[in-house]
Amino acid sequence: MKVLNLTLSKKGGAEPVSFSVRRMVNAGYVGRDREAVRRHIEELKKEDVPVPEETPALYPVASYLITTGNMLEVVDEFTSGEAEFVLLLEEGKIYVGVGSDHTDRKLEASSIIKAKQICPNVISSVVWHYEEVKEVWDDLILRSWTEKGGQRILYQETKLSSIMSAEDILAFVRSKVKDEDLNGMVIYSGTVPALGGEVIYGNSFEVELHNPKTSDSLWCRYKVKLLDYLD
Repeated sequence: MKVLNLTLSKKGGAEPVSFSVRRMVNAGYVGRDREAVRRHIEELKKEDVPVPEETPALYPVASYLITTGNMLEVVDEFTSGEAEFVLLLEEGKIYVGVGSDHTDRKLEASSIIKAKQICPNVISSVVWHYEEVKEVWDDLILRSWTEKGGQRILYQETKLSSIMSAEDILAFVRSKVKDEDLNGMVIYSGTVPALGGEVIYGNSFEVELHNPKTSDSLWCRYKVKLLDYLD
């Protein structure tokens, strides 16, 4: 079982949290604005990614495929990150992180579920208690940046009001899990359209979840390394 050693940032200080990952799922096509969902689908169609029969969608991911590391090794240059909030459920507690569902776009064109197993999900090493941000949830801001040709590019930006609420995502996931057991579950929220409408295959990715009320942020940052050292 994969164990994440995290830091819980909360009112009054911080404390270490050890989270055992039993199950992990990646949601998709989760926008409250269905027009934004349609635009994201159009982005992926340009990359020949098949569209699911129903939206939102849910994909299982092997529980060991999660990391707080700052380097991803990939076997194809056509990979990209996606900004997502992350929910971690443990014995009645809900932690909130920020992360990236990094995906091999070529493989995604033939099988989304297999593409989810090629690159690990990346998550922030710092998390919040959901209860401490629940009241300002819709005002939290999700942003991502990618780097291409030495230039840092703002890639995604939205308030969480544009994505299904945490409660709705939890209810959706519970409805799909056969035994309804969400203890030890990690849920990636699904992402939002890129600002420029195009997927960028960059060599680094950053994601921020920002609380404008307190000016606090969660961060997930990593570089992408192509395994091209063999002839």
